[in-house]
Parts: sequence; C-alpha cells; structure tokens
Amino acid sequence: MKDRIQDANFPKTEDGRVYHLGIRAGEVANRIITVGSISRAESIAKMLDASPKLFSLYSERGFLTITGCYKSVPVSIVCIGMGAPNADFFIREVRECLFGDMLVIRLGSCGCLTDLPVGSLVLPASSVACTRNVDFDFASCDPWEVPYRLSKPVSADPDLHRALLDALEATRPPLLKNLVVSNAVNASTDSFYSSQGRQTSFQDHNASLIDHLKAAVSGLTTLEMETFWIFHLAASWRGVKKSSSAVNLPLATVPVVPAFSGIPSGILEKVEVDLPSLDEDTSSRPVIRAAAAQMVFASRSSQAFISPDQVNELERWSGRGVLEALAKFGVAPERLHPISGSVWGPIEPSNPSRALL
Repeated sequence: MKDRIQDANFPKTEDGRVYHLGIRAGEVANRIITVGSISRAESIAKMLDASPKLFSLYSERGFLTITGCYKSVPVSIVCIGMGAPNADFFIREVRECLFGDMLVIRLGSCGCLTDLPVGSLVLPASSVACTRNVDFDFASCDPWEVPYRLSKPVSADPDLHRALLDALEATRPPLLKNLVVSNAVNASTDSFYSSQGRQTSFQDHNASLIDHLKAAVSGLTTLEMETFWIFHLAASWRGVKKSSSAVNLPLATVPVVPAFSGIPSGILEKVEVDLPSLDEDTSSRPVIRAAAAQMVFASRSSQAFISPDQVNELERWSGRGVLEALAKFGVAPERLHPISGSVWGPIEPSNPSRALL
C-alpha cells in the first residue's frame, strides 16, 4: 500500500486522486468525450493540438484519461470500458475533480433494432434502461414476476444534442453517405446478452424481449450499455450537500497509481474542488450536459456486422464531429475549470505533472 486513503465514503489519496479513474483536479477538462475502446480514445487523441503536450493517465482499474486541446479549447477523452458501473465511476469521479460545467458526449458502438444499415450514426434524443429482474426465478420461470424491467426515458441535453448533430453534418466527408438519425430512442442494458435478447446456453427467458421492447417504446432504435446511465446521472445532479469530516481507513489496495512518469516522488500537493451547495443560487450552479453519438456496428434485424474499414472511416468522422461540437459549444469563462494548475495551462516549475501520450 503506497498511499493513504482519506475518506471511505468517497475514497481519495492524500494528493486528491480519485479511487478508480486515478485523476485529480486539473487533469480533466470541462468538455469530455467518453468512449469504451482504448484504440478509439487514442485515435481521437491524434486529432488534438500539438501544444500543449497531451496528458495521459492509465489507472490501475483500467480507465484511460487523455487531456489536451482541440483548436485551443481544453478537451478530455476518457475511456471507461463498458457498462453502467463504469459509467457511474466516470461521471461521479470526474464531477468531483472538476469546477464548473461538465459537458459529456458518449461516442460508442451499438446494435440497431430497425432497418438502418451498419455504419449509420444514431444520436439518441432519449434513453431507457432495460435490466434483468433478479427477483425473477430464471431456473423455473416465475409466473408472478417479469424477467426484465424497463425504466422511464431520460432525455439528452437538447442544446448539446443539437450542437452534436450540426457538427457531424458540418464535418461529414464529401463522399460519405452514412445516415444520421437524431430523433431516436436508445435502450441501455445491464447485459450484452440476456437483456439484449441474445440466445445463449443460459435460460434467460428473453426470446421475445426485443419485440416487447419495440412495442413498449416508440422510436426505439438502438441497444448498448452506457448512455442511459450517463443521461440519468447528468439529469440528476444538482450540487452537493456538505459531507461529514474525513476518516483515515487503512484499505488493502490503492488502485490509483497513474501509469506515467513525470511527477517527482516527493510531490503530494493536494488539489480540491469546491462543489456548489444545494443551498446556493441555482442560476450560478454548474450543470452536467450529456449527449451521445452511437455508431451502428450490428443490425439485429439483418444480422449484418460492420467491417474494419467501415469502422475506421466512421470513427474518423464521428471523432472529429464530437470534438467540433464540444469545442464550439459556448460555456461562460466563469463556468470553466481554472487554467492555473491544470495540465492544459502553462507548466509550473513547482508542479510538473504533465505527461506525454
């Protein structure tokens, strides 16, 4: 055990690094692209400005954060892997490291339930959650319970959603004819298999699940595993209540050691972010805005799957479009994280924490 954890309620190291992403204040920007694939994160990072040099941190829990600038606007790319728990780690831990507004666009792959061809881009206006009902007896089939549960929809931020659509159309390569659908509904599931209707050796009682979902949710177009949880947390956040005093608990592991060089071992400068109280004026309270762009990799109706060449072409276009949307989206200067002490600001000799990608 290298570092001491300060608070078991929201674990951080002595120098303010969060427990799973491994970052601290000043290492993540207000404008964020989140992806599930490391190769996708690294490809998008190649589109960032040459200066300042990119900051890159790969945590022991497998989260990759890359921060730099796009057209002189600070942007972070955060690879979170897959599923609701990782999306929850991402939103909550970044929020604790960030002053001001938080703009998040999820760029990921999806399966399509309509006749859209693979290679299409879907920008869901809203998302629902479809989850496995653990109270259902999957072994013997319980007649009094349903095997899957469906949530109410949560909407994307309408302004960020519109900005994303505009940016994708503006950056579309001249010969690229891929469809863009922006009035769709997404379903985020808790399993790639059972709650997405795939048939395996498990008795999942899901043979008619997709038909049921399409009948229950008007406009349902895509299935994936993260968007609902990002939309839900963004819509739910309204500031913080003051927490109780921290306690020092000797936890067995500290999975927050950043996988990069450049920080002298003696530096343990703690960085804190003062988040707004629920009692503060709501007009000045920061917000979390969320939108999503989903690349159709698989058609559940035709069983077609995207080719590697199509993936490369689609990721280049959509990655550029998401960067443009974030960079052009207006945020008042007083609602941005301070430049001083950040990895996108001038390097301070006393705190040389920037690393190269």
